[in-house]
This record gives sequence, C-alpha cells and structure tokens, in this order.
Amino acid sequence: MSTFSDLGLAEPLVRAVTDLGYDTPTPIQDQAIPHVLEERDLLASAQTGTGKTAAFGLPLLQLLADPRRRPVPGRPRALILTPTRELAIQIDESLREYGTHLRLRHACIFGGVSQKAQVNALSRGLDVLTATPGRLLDLHGQGHVDFDQVERFVLDEADRMLDMGFLPDVRRVIGRLPTERHSLFFSATMPPDIVRLSQQILTDPVHVEIVPESTTAEGITQRVMFVDSAGKKQLVLEVARDERVQRALVFTRTKHRANRLVKLLDRAGVSSAAIHGNKSQNARQRALGAFRAGELPILVATDIAARGIDVEGITHVINYDVPVEPEAYVHRIGRTARAGARGLALTFCDTEELPYLRAIESVIGQRVPVAGDRIGLPPEELEPGPVGQRRRPSRSAGPKGPGKPKPRRRRRRGGGGRSGASA
Repeated sequence: MSTFSDLGLAEPLVRAVTDLGYDTPTPIQDQAIPHVLEERDLLASAQTGTGKTAAFGLPLLQLLADPRRRPVPGRPRALILTPTRELAIQIDESLREYGTHLRLRHACIFGGVSQKAQVNALSRGLDVLTATPGRLLDLHGQGHVDFDQVERFVLDEADRMLDMGFLPDVRRVIGRLPTERHSLFFSATMPPDIVRLSQQILTDPVHVEIVPESTTAEGITQRVMFVDSAGKKQLVLEVARDERVQRALVFTRTKHRANRLVKLLDRAGVSSAAIHGNKSQNARQRALGAFRAGELPILVATDIAARGIDVEGITHVINYDVPVEPEAYVHRIGRTARAGARGLALTFCDTEELPYLRAIESVIGQRVPVAGDRIGLPPEELEPGPVGQRRRPSRSAGPKGPGKPKPRRRRRRGGGGRSGASA
C-alpha cells in the first residue's frame, strides 16, 4: 500500500496530511495525484466522500508553490469551480489545512451573501480561487476578477452542475479561460452532456474511475431511530449512558454541532471530546489517544476529521446527523465491527433527513431496520453482540458489587486551534 510520500508529494504537504491524521491515500488519491503532478489533464469518475478534494488539492498546491510567483490582484492562478456554497467552503477550508506549511493565498466566492469580503480577497491577489458559477460570472462582469492568468482549472461535481442547471454558466466560464491550461474534471456519473463538456475542457486526459463503496461489513447491526431534531439531544444522552455503549464514535455534520454535543454530554457527566477542523493537532491527538486507550468512552467527530480513525473495540457508531452522501454512511459505520468483532450502528433521523436515509438504503441495497420511535430503545437493540467482542467489566460492578453505576470520569478536553481538516 502506497504512502503520500510515495505519490511524489513534497514534504510540507506530507507533513500537513500527517498532522490531519491521513495515514494512507484513498484509491482516488492513489491513482490521481501522480498524474496531476505530471501535469496531465485528468478525467475522474468519483463520488463525493471518496477523498477527491485531496486528490486534486494536494498536487495543485504543490504545482503552485513557487515562492518567486506572487498573485496578481483580481487574476487567480488556479480556479476550482463547484456547484454549491457548502462544497466551495469545504474545499477552501481543506486547501487551508493542506497548505498550512506553504505560502499560498486562497479564497472562495459564492452567492447569497454580501460580495464585499469576496471582492477584497480578490483585490489582494489569489493563488487559488474556489467559486460557484453564478457569483463568479457576476464578479467577472463587474470587473473584479479576470481569468487570463488561470494556469490550472478544476471542475468538480460536473454532473451536479448539470442537475442544478449550471451548465450554461460553466460553458461561459470555460470560454473565458486561457486555451493553454492544466485541467482536471471530476464527475460521479458521465451522462452525454457531461462527456461532451469534458471533451471541450480536456486535452489527452488520463481517465481514473473509482467505483463507490456500497457494501457494509457483515458484523455491523444497523438501526435507525426516527426522532425530531430537538429529541436527538435526549436520545443521545440516553444511549451514551447505557453501560453497553463501551466505546462510541458519534458523527455530526458540522464542527459547531460537535462542540455543542460535547458540552451537552459533559453537563450530563459523560466524558467525551470532539475532533474537527478547529481543533489543534495536539488536542486531537490527546482526544484520540484517550479514546483508543479506553479512558474516553465517547468521541464526537465530523466526517473529514474522522478519516484517520482506526481504533479497535468501537462498540457503537452513532449517526447523530444522517450524512448527506451515502458513501459517507458506509465509511462511518465501518469504524465498528473491526477484525471480526461485532458492532452496532445507530442513526438518528428527523423528517428533513429522510431523503438522505433513502439514498443510503439505495446505495447499500437494503432497508435499515427501525429500532424505535423517538425516544426509548429496546434493551436488545443496544447489544452489539458477543462475537469477537472484547468487553470490559460492567461499570455497575465494582469492588462493592452490583449497584448504582459508577459515574464516568470527566476529562479536560484540549483547546481549539487552526490545524486539522474542516468539517
């Protein structure tokens, strides 16, 4: 199995991904990074959630990392085009973390907010600009951004651009780019319009196709609980207090919700910690070390920050938020039932998250059984199973015999910082 160093990445980038907890490249990273570093155009079929931001972001930063080059105001050197505000922010935050040891400027622009801060960022000069099509063309029309110095272009989520009606805007942006450029094209599917678009963008491309992971480990018992958003707080406390939940990994959609959830658990006397992009690397290592050692029963994580987690003995995975991308669900619940053990994956689902749940069921090819309504979990549903599971002594049985469960030890959590992947 290759390492990030094996792929040809420079030491500052390898150090950054190591700090983020990335141990080994994902398949898309393993296949794409060497070709991008060779400045080959790339046509990649890859789902969101497969690690494609690093697949183009890491080599892109390396190719741009020339200390003799200074960005020109309003004229970015690299352009990443993506369909949604959320994805633009996520990509930009990831670039910040990947490039923490490099001196490169980057920013993202998108609609729905005031353009003032975005115009200011453009006026200072950018090495990398991540943008949604509408706001990008708007600012171009106002004269705040030009494309004549774009050396490298990334089109991300091309098929979603088509679904959202952005294809005409994408074509307008492409028509304004320099003819001589390095281009990367990512799309989960390849309908005819997207194939034709790729032919306009790319020159003699390398084709990389990653088949999305769609199966779950046999040792994982999956359950969904339908609960409204407010009821999730009480439900997670109920589950976390159960003695059979020996080592649980709880997933939230955002880093802010992860922080709030840790505070909620802490007030209830349940030891926990969060790992996400606003936590310093030292704080994340302390939290993960305590979790791995069994000193911390609950770890709350976002998807990107949790990518490097490989801890034996995780009895439960709790999806506090249903992931938007089905492949992220497969990755999340795969943190339990390792090495022949059994594990239980609980998903809390409110009404607005039902479409995400149905998409997950379509990808994994099965319905997730319902454990109960709102609050209240049958005792047998919290039991991950005995096969291969190394269980610690019950907290209710100490030197004085059975009785009231011993309170969980409260631990001080590490402070925040700017290193780490964003969520």
